[in-house]
Amino acid sequence: MPAELPRSAAASVVAIDDPADPRVDDFVALTDVALRRRREPADGLFIAEGERVITRALRAGYRPRSVLVSPARLDAVPADLPADVPVYVAGADVLAAITGFEVHRGALASMCRRPPLAAADVLAAARRILVCEDIVSHTNLGAIFRSAAGLGMDAVLLSPRCADPLYRRCVRVSMGEVFAVPYARLDPWPGALGLLRAVGFTLLALTPAVDAADLGTFAARLDAPGPAADPVAVGLAAGSSEMNPGGGAPARVALLLGTEGPGLSEPTQAAATARVRIPMAHGVDSLNVAATAAIACYLLGRR
Repeated sequence: MPAELPRSAAASVVAIDDPADPRVDDFVALTDVALRRRREPADGLFIAEGERVITRALRAGYRPRSVLVSPARLDAVPADLPADVPVYVAGADVLAAITGFEVHRGALASMCRRPPLAAADVLAAARRILVCEDIVSHTNLGAIFRSAAGLGMDAVLLSPRCADPLYRRCVRVSMGEVFAVPYARLDPWPGALGLLRAVGFTLLALTPAVDAADLGTFAARLDAPGPAADPVAVGLAAGSSEMNPGGGAPARVALLLGTEGPGLSEPTQAAATARVRIPMAHGVDSLNVAATAAIACYLLGRR
């Protein structure tokens, strides 16, 4: 490896020839999900993968710890990386030995986590939110965050068993949009859903059940001008006052999404204001939860 490696930014560039070098400990065994789930929150770090994701993390105010990259991909390191952040450069074999996979997406950055937000703080200015119950797939959760960001949702709340939004795959699938959407954990579950009801949210439990209300019909009436809609017609319990059609500020709505397969648990559905569905054709029962979230965000989001 050459003694000097060209780079546009002023950050320190350090050659790494030994996979056991302690300076790259942050990047060890990135494919070991169980290890990374334990280690990253405990050590206060997460991994951002690829130039675009690293740049979005920097712009969102996350502080970088270090960067790991191959010599051929030094140009994938954002030029605005702080000068005091070391850039570790290693050949393909050393990179694979460190991380556990062949690194094809340019740079990897180890970033500092922030203190977790409280649910009450996330809800303070929000009017449209997603609430995820036990979504353990990092791929699905990343896609949900991308839809939430792109389609006008204000925040995401997570049950205690949901995957870590800052896990590398989740961050990558979201294209860094996990940095753009405030999120918090709700605990205890599902009892903490009462917090949403207390501050005026209508809770919509998304389910494929045929007796649930049509989400599209509900969304169309939600903020429509004119007299208040009949709550029974949109699937709400008679006498509910949580909708606010035509009444100034948009209604506060939380859409509840369940994990792939089982969907929302019975206690969570029971805690909701209404059960809603996306009507299916050709005998299809339901969509993948990430696809469902995208449609629901389009119908309910503020654009």
